[in-house]
Amino acid sequence: MPSRVVGWLDLRALDEARLGELAADVAQHANERAARDGTALRVDVESLSPAVRFDQALRDRLATTLGGVPVLDTQAGHDAGVLATEMPTGMLFVRNPSGVSHSPAEHAERADCLAGVEALARVVAAEAGA
Repeated sequence: MPSRVVGWLDLRALDEARLGELAADVAQHANERAARDGTALRVDVESLSPAVRFDQALRDRLATTLGGVPVLDTQAGHDAGVLATEMPTGMLFVRNPSGVSHSPAEHAERADCLAGVEALARVVAAEAGA
């Protein structure tokens, strides 16, 4: 048994109020479990970022260009999230069967990656007026 464990959790929500509620719920459950097990727990908020809203008109154009693909909400803190505060920004997602993200265990099939490249090429051409 380790004497110390450090974990990191990335929480995302559609608005800051819900994000705060979610963080409080996680901390409460973790503290309750720690108390029940007789372990010490410290929860630190290292970063709290507001939700980023991507450009709706661009999102709609991308969905139209790609023939009615699913439109997903995201609170991504990627480069696109930073850019979204300065210019119309959107994201294209590649299917990931495991759902694991930002980890060495993340995986996407070659066919899905190629479909993502094709979608990106179509979007760039459409936005360029080609």
